[in-house]
Amino acid sequence: MHKKTVAFSKHSSNLFFHILTKCNLACRHCYINREQHGANTLDIDTIKNWLDLFVNKNRQMNLIFLGGEPTLHPDLSIAVKHAKKAGFKSITIDTNGYLFNNILDKISCDEVDFISFSLDGATKKTNDAIRGKGSFDQCLKGLKDAQAKGFSTSMIYTVSNDNIDELAMMPAVVKALKIERFFIQVIGIRGKSSGINRLVNPPLDQSVNQNSKSQVTKDKWLHTVPKIAEEIAENNIIVTYPKVFLKKSEKFECAAMFAENYFVFPNKRVYQCPVCEDLPIHSLEIDNNQLIKTGKINEKDLFTLSIPEGCVMNKLVQPGNLVYNKDGTPKYKIACCMLKQEFS
Repeated sequence: MHKKTVAFSKHSSNLFFHILTKCNLACRHCYINREQHGANTLDIDTIKNWLDLFVNKNRQMNLIFLGGEPTLHPDLSIAVKHAKKAGFKSITIDTNGYLFNNILDKISCDEVDFISFSLDGATKKTNDAIRGKGSFDQCLKGLKDAQAKGFSTSMIYTVSNDNIDELAMMPAVVKALKIERFFIQVIGIRGKSSGINRLVNPPLDQSVNQNSKSQVTKDKWLHTVPKIAEEIAENNIIVTYPKVFLKKSEKFECAAMFAENYFVFPNKRVYQCPVCEDLPIHSLEIDNNQLIKTGKINEKDLFTLSIPEGCVMNKLVQPGNLVYNKDGTPKYKIACCMLKQEFS
């Protein structure tokens, strides 16, 4: 088994394409904010034009279809086929498992590299409390249906205080499901979760942040996530999770300064940092099928700032995961949200 930090690279490029914001579920931690992201569903011609716009920028671009629930889009299969012909390096569909519009019958495993299923609990009780009644069973059914048709499958588990205690149960669950990749995500304080978590003043001299209701503490994350990730990887499953916390001696680097990551929403906004998505500070927008820079001040103006806490956007948007000494200095840094650890 090999553990590595997935470093940023100017050759790395990812398009996170939200083709709609509509969803059949109402997950407790959903990051979609329709006021900031739009409530419209993109038509297929627009989707094709935007796909061409980005793939022509970088032929080594990975594409992730997102929503909302992307399989609710009646023309997702057409979009997938267009993306394949356009030459994207890889194509993934992120889904809650309901797999609407008979999507599995309209695409082939040669056209999609992965179908990735979201599950947020090792038990039905915990998952359904977070994601909605019936979602646990449907996710597993959808995953098995996809595997039966030959699709490569992966799983996303978003860690929060609501489900971290069940992460230790996931190695057995994942092994039984025979998936190829497992992604552990940290909950982002945006969308639905922002209302109960965002803090103005983080606490002083606390080893445990009592004010954040969803994000787990540094100690609990470090004690739990790397250990379980390694255990899952022992079953020949590639496991990826965010680094999140940096020691004071470790250098902070922002992915936006090195790699090309685009988070695209139906209202034409294009962000380069997902932490910013709740705010109208996007650095790019699409106009007449062209990528246009927005005026100052936007997210890009903040990427180069250097602060003791590490990530500037984290400090501004979700400072509840920071803890300070009595002298006002941070006890640790927050890493760029795109910095990943991987067991393979």
